[in-house]
Amino acid sequence: MSSIHLIAPSGYCVQQAAAARGIARLTAAGHEVFNQEVVARRFQRFAGNDSQRLADINHLAQLPDSVDIALAVRGGYGASRLLDSIDYAAIAGRVARHPLVICGHSDFTAIQCALLATTGTITWSGPMLSANFGAEQLSDFTLWHFWRAIHEPEFSFSWPAAGQPLEASGTLWGGNLAMLVSLLGTPWFPNIDGGILVIEDINEHPFRIERLLLQLHYAGVLRRQRAIILGSFSGNTLSDYDDGYNFTVMCETVSARLDIPVISGLPFGHEPDTLTLPMGARAVIHHDGNLASLTVSGHPIVAA
Repeated sequence: MSSIHLIAPSGYCVQQAAAARGIARLTAAGHEVFNQEVVARRFQRFAGNDSQRLADINHLAQLPDSVDIALAVRGGYGASRLLDSIDYAAIAGRVARHPLVICGHSDFTAIQCALLATTGTITWSGPMLSANFGAEQLSDFTLWHFWRAIHEPEFSFSWPAAGQPLEASGTLWGGNLAMLVSLLGTPWFPNIDGGILVIEDINEHPFRIERLLLQLHYAGVLRRQRAIILGSFSGNTLSDYDDGYNFTVMCETVSARLDIPVISGLPFGHEPDTLTLPMGARAVIHHDGNLASLTVSGHPIVAA
């Protein structure tokens, strides 16, 4: 069983019932859940004022070795305000001393990328308390892959995907696309060469996704990668104005500009069923033209 420390560096948790359900489920499964008071904390639209939310993150450096998971309550917005005041070295020191799974996604991508960029610290892009562990219908897929990712030193996942055959390896990195692009030109954007870039987003029209991808392309980021893997990009609404322009057409348009493979369909992101991926670990992507397989290794693990 695990000791889980909650963190709330972003938006106020509107879904209080879902968060309570998530805590109840984790507790019923035998886990200890600490720092529950951050769930109800609120300042304007945020889960507390900037000082409180910053203290949440910096306190990770002082967590006892008995705590092995730091779990974000939810995303939203707010992490960007904290980036210039986080003690990355101290947090990295705690992770190095004893494995700590720092897990979340969405807005939390900003802090995850900053830790990777400044210290090389591996964090997990995966489920959060409210939307995932507290979902009305708990996803067995998400649950199983979360515990597998943090307990197994190497794991693989395969999914059907069209495209050209390939095999490539490199550092796994990425997360939420909008948050990733927001870090371009800052000290907190990971400088990854020969990486496997995995991205996802929600409620973004295909033209906005294209614009974000082109920004990474024009900045020279994409050409330095060995492959791009697209996760979930749901929540957008097309209209007659689009006249056939959709996510698939957008992917084809962007891919035509690139000299690296783009593979889609990975169940990863703002969805009930999502993988947990250690960002900063080693990844190998294999694609036979019909089936893609991602193998991840080199990440710290916690005891089952």
